[in-house]
Amino acid sequence: MKSYRKELWFNVPARRAFINITPQVEECLTESGVAEGFVLVNAMHITASVFINDDESGLHHDYDVWLEKLAPHEPVSQYRHNVGEDNADAHMKRQVMGREVVVAVTGGRLDFGTWEQIFYGEFDGRRKKRALVKIIGE
Repeated sequence: MKSYRKELWFNVPARRAFINITPQVEECLTESGVAEGFVLVNAMHITASVFINDDESGLHHDYDVWLEKLAPHEPVSQYRHNVGEDNADAHMKRQVMGREVVVAVTGGRLDFGTWEQIFYGEFDGRRKKRALVKIIGE
């Protein structure tokens, strides 16, 4: 069995963003040489997420609006965690959107359903962060 590991690094200038990382994960899969197995992609920060959905700007806008209603950034004083910080909302948004995804690899390709893509969700940007890609298989 083969094993492959790579970190993808991001520096998002905004507080929040959704980045389609499918091409980078596909590149990792090619580098790994795995034809049958699994890909794990997980956010390596507790204020970021990795998730699978459609790459459609209206949906991403809706996520942003919905998440801000669930866990509004301001007023920052509403959160106990924000004593000395201002990112409690980002922790909550990550909890809702999830930490990682696992995708089957079949015939050397990501075995997606229709319209599925992998996204890195950033909820407390403006600094360097990373996601882990781990691939195992034959």
